[in-house]
Amino acid sequence: PSVCLSVVTCARLLPHSMKLKRKNLDNTKAGSITFQAEEAEDLWHAYNLISIGDRVRCSTMRKLKKEGATGSVETKDRVKVTLTVHVETIDFDPKDGSLRLSGRNVEENKYVKLGAFHTLTIEMFRNFSIQKGFWDAVALARVEEACDVAARAEVAALMIDEGLANLYLLTQSMTVLRAHVDAVIPRKRMGSHTSHDKALQRFYGTVYEGLLRVIDFEVVKCVIVAGPGFTKDSFMQYLLHQAIVTENKKLMENKGKFIQATATSAYKHALKEVLADKLVLEKMEDTKAALEVRALNRFYKVLTTEPDRATYGLREVNRAAAQSAIEILLISDTLFRSDDLRLRDTYVKLVEEIKDNGGEVHIFSGMHVSGHQLTQLTGIAAILRFPIPGLDDSSSDEEGDSEETSDSEITL
Repeated sequence: PSVCLSVVTCARLLPHSMKLKRKNLDNTKAGSITFQAEEAEDLWHAYNLISIGDRVRCSTMRKLKKEGATGSVETKDRVKVTLTVHVETIDFDPKDGSLRLSGRNVEENKYVKLGAFHTLTIEMFRNFSIQKGFWDAVALARVEEACDVAARAEVAALMIDEGLANLYLLTQSMTVLRAHVDAVIPRKRMGSHTSHDKALQRFYGTVYEGLLRVIDFEVVKCVIVAGPGFTKDSFMQYLLHQAIVTENKKLMENKGKFIQATATSAYKHALKEVLADKLVLEKMEDTKAALEVRALNRFYKVLTTEPDRATYGLREVNRAAAQSAIEILLISDTLFRSDDLRLRDTYVKLVEEIKDNGGEVHIFSGMHVSGHQLTQLTGIAAILRFPIPGLDDSSSDEEGDSEETSDSEITL
């Protein structure tokens, strides 16, 4: 029986942050900021910072083309050039951690004509500059968050079932699959469990190795081991036994960070069940993921018990804000990536208004399970300071249809 371990992305979980190399903003908050990405999450922050219409400058490789004597075009060696493009399209792939921007060159140079179309790839350990006509409050808050060393990897979650294990890392902004283990475990036979037990031990050994390769206990505050049945329990016994046998002091010193929880499967969608466990939330303490889950759970509770003190949807939230009624705003960061600049500005001003009125704002990451659920619920919701009956009375029929799901609580 084969056992396959895939470490999906870089296993380095050191407490690094994106480097802010240079900041050049004028009194109107127009200008450029230069960064250097040091890990995959930095590219996620860059993806959230760059908008259509921005200018981005970084180095890239360009093929040299020269017309021959016969009129044919010859392609020569690739050269390194620094380009500034007016961004027209943005493509981010969280699986392989790639960020590509396409647009037209706005600064002519020796190799690329003005107006020539080019695709830039933002790469780690290479400077890139973002120029905006206006850096709003949400964008500047994202810059501060991205460059904060303390706000990094906080929780690891091992979702495990017999023959299948997925190790996720919950950073401040993302839930990322870091290792995947798939194994064939033979069924137990009448009178003999030898082949089953040997395959299971090999599976546990591979998961154990993957866990040690991925997790940096100096950074991670909590390791959740969850799944259906007894596999999670027997794996924890294996892990602690191996730590003793191999005299792994680091693992023994951090065994208190491990917590077991029940889940219906070993896949990512089951994380929402795990994060609803009170013991898990207590263990996660003040991590951003836990704060988001608590805030969303509270919203659903208020929506059920005091429906006039909870609302969702931009129109309804705006009406509540106009009455200075919002105590807590829950908003997905996906809304700030709107290509409609006026709509983005609406969300930004709403966040600023609520903060100015003493309200609390939680900006959920669309890459977290809680952020995904909020996105399904229009991406914006609020808990009110006082009841406002009939807040959504004038909503359209289409909005009314979508709100039929509001009575049933979605469990995280």
